[in-house]
Amino acid sequence: MFDSQKTLKQSLDKVTKTACRIKGRIPYRTIDGQFDDLTDRDIAWWTNGFWPGLLWLAHGQTQDKRFAEWARESEVLLDGALLDHFGLHHDVGFMWHLSAVAGYKVDGSKDSLRRGMMAASVLGSRFNLAGRYVRAWNSWGDRFEHTKWAIIDCLMNLPLLYWASEELKDPRFRHIAVAHTETVLKHFIYPDGSSRHIVEFDADNGGFIRSHRGQGYADDTAWSRGCAWLVHGMTLAARYTGRSDFLASAELAARYFLDNLPEDQVPWADFKAPTNKHKDSSAGAIAASGILTLAELVPAQRKAYYVDGAKNMLSALAKTCTAPDNDEALLTHGCVAYHWDKPGQQDTSLIYGDYFYLEALIKLQGGKGLF
Repeated sequence: MFDSQKTLKQSLDKVTKTACRIKGRIPYRTIDGQFDDLTDRDIAWWTNGFWPGLLWLAHGQTQDKRFAEWARESEVLLDGALLDHFGLHHDVGFMWHLSAVAGYKVDGSKDSLRRGMMAASVLGSRFNLAGRYVRAWNSWGDRFEHTKWAIIDCLMNLPLLYWASEELKDPRFRHIAVAHTETVLKHFIYPDGSSRHIVEFDADNGGFIRSHRGQGYADDTAWSRGCAWLVHGMTLAARYTGRSDFLASAELAARYFLDNLPEDQVPWADFKAPTNKHKDSSAGAIAASGILTLAELVPAQRKAYYVDGAKNMLSALAKTCTAPDNDEALLTHGCVAYHWDKPGQQDTSLIYGDYFYLEALIKLQGGKGLF
């Protein structure tokens, strides 16, 4: 039987042990059981806020001041990316909401406030007014026309904009977040509640052009992590705005996710792929955390359905995806993308999987996440 309290304690113990070695560096995934370090290799990588986020979660549970010190060290290291605006992307929300904004909420640091506002400005500057979307990535020569692309992941970056508007008492950032979410409602969600990963727009007139498979099997399939981003991101949009259409969409996406889980409750990398090759524990962790928040927003008669669904996923992750004791990660069996078969892309640990797993376990005990 799944003991979520015991699992949370074990996870915090492992994070503590790992943090004593890593401290304020920037890990991404484990190699031969030990987390790598992106500090000097790729300081602008999109996942670089999840380690300080994990540390802030651990600090909130334990009040161990070391976690706060190490999270601050990571936050300072990220300045190398923040000062290079041309190298940034829409995932600045992940990077600085989980580091600077989380730290600011703890002690009111003016340096953290400044970093968070700078990141919000970068994110807001990526908004395309004609298409009402936040551009995902940057153009790389003639290979990709990224000025036209938005991706489902961006929903999870928008809390940075809601925070900035609330902190400044200025609605302009919030307007961008709401506009992008309305575009997701219109162009990203299939009738069954699954999600496109990438949508290409006409950057001049904002018209829909086509969808791209991105990290899923095909253009019209359902990459499970993208479906998880939709569940969690639309839930957060509903919580920040109180809008019933956002909540209805979050419920549709959550039901799709839960209804399409395999028997072992660990999602495949793509729900609609003709061949199920890879599991993705990170998708399960992201969705479970979002669904637990969703349970707090719905009427009482529907709450148990979502809590039970999230608990079943977390139980499955604990049973079949817990990393071995000699591995610093919390979870293994993560999948970067369905069709990327290079070493380290499949059946691997991923720092964001660990973050959302710990966040979900905390929510099961009545706690809160950082978004």
